[in-house]
Amino acid sequence: MTVMVPSRTPALITPGQQALDSALHQLGQAAEHLGLDEGLRTMLATPRRSLTVSVPVRREDGRMDVVQGFRVQHNVSRGPAKGGIRFHPSTDIHEVTALAMWMTWKCALVGIPYGGAKGGVAVNPAELTTRELERLTRRYVNEILPLIGPEKDIPAPDVGTDEQTMAWIMDTYSVNAGYSVPGVVTGKPMTLGGSLGRAGATSRGVQIAALTALGRSPEGVRVAVQGFGKVGALAAQYLSDVGCTVVAVSDVGGAVHDAGGLDIAGLREHSAQTGGVSGYRHADAMSHDELFELDVDLLIPAALEGVITAENAPRVRARLIVEGANGPTTPEADEVLAANGTTVVPDILANAGGVIVSYLEWVQNMQAFSWSAAEVELKLRDLMQGAFGEVKSLAAEKGLTLRQAAHVIGVGRVAEAHQMRGLYP
Repeated sequence: MTVMVPSRTPALITPGQQALDSALHQLGQAAEHLGLDEGLRTMLATPRRSLTVSVPVRREDGRMDVVQGFRVQHNVSRGPAKGGIRFHPSTDIHEVTALAMWMTWKCALVGIPYGGAKGGVAVNPAELTTRELERLTRRYVNEILPLIGPEKDIPAPDVGTDEQTMAWIMDTYSVNAGYSVPGVVTGKPMTLGGSLGRAGATSRGVQIAALTALGRSPEGVRVAVQGFGKVGALAAQYLSDVGCTVVAVSDVGGAVHDAGGLDIAGLREHSAQTGGVSGYRHADAMSHDELFELDVDLLIPAALEGVITAENAPRVRARLIVEGANGPTTPEADEVLAANGTTVVPDILANAGGVIVSYLEWVQNMQAFSWSAAEVELKLRDLMQGAFGEVKSLAAEKGLTLRQAAHVIGVGRVAEAHQMRGLYP
């Protein structure tokens, strides 16, 4: 069976389906380059396990809502499944499958012994109280309990979830096990076995990838960040701290711009107090579309999937894009950007910092051991820069884009693991 992108009427394609189409397209390109046979291609395109659950939520006013939850384990040939859990109203099985697939290649690319997984609940956490969120989380975990565990599948935070969510998951799992199991999740609070450096690890990885790709002093580098959330805000801060000039940022509520450079610390404080970047008095408002069209050196899409498309890609003026989000660039946009000479550091490389430090947290939990923040950052930097070097070298050798090279390496390593293990029975 050939890996093919399904044919759908454009108006009917959901964001999740678009993400899965992109993931399958990228897998198909890598499989073609590697010369994989049809059976292996089909196996790599097919999730190992997919679970859809109904999650009842008791609201504070006594109402009972029922929402859909998902957990997908794409591949476990190289180790336990690993992947975040997101709470977002548009989450569906297609999106979760795509994200699990990307996680498989990401773990293989950076050389950590995990397979890919992802979970999600189709809910808007901003519309729930803290007690409702806790009840939702615990019930969702109870439904996926047979799949997860420190040696089977280790969740982590993602969009709409945080270290408090992970604490509830750890407690729910531990109560069922009868003893404390800190290694069942990563991204936990420090007091429950979290790792130093985990909170900003994805953003730190984006910074490392960006500076490595720039290959020059960060002084005067002009940056725009789309998505001023957990990843984008800290990535902007880290880049600003080393001398980059962040001239524009956006979030779901709006975008702000200052050609002379934004005060990122002040903007983060404003966003925390007001719930968004809009209304920041030390910058000018601008539209989301205008941010993509700014004349900057570096553009960081750090929100959700499919934001750089064939429609807006021709107007992107940045010479370098570093993907803080998963799947922000569609395959059609990739072709436009490549033709225009824009370098794209792909998501499975650029945002791998989170899963790298999650792995380090898991190792510490399993050994009842801990590293200093400096040791964690050194290990993160070594793995990120090592993977970047491999991707850049293969791209130059084979005439590939960085995305194509990253997928060839990641998919190739997973395919090799399949072949070495064989097929049972």
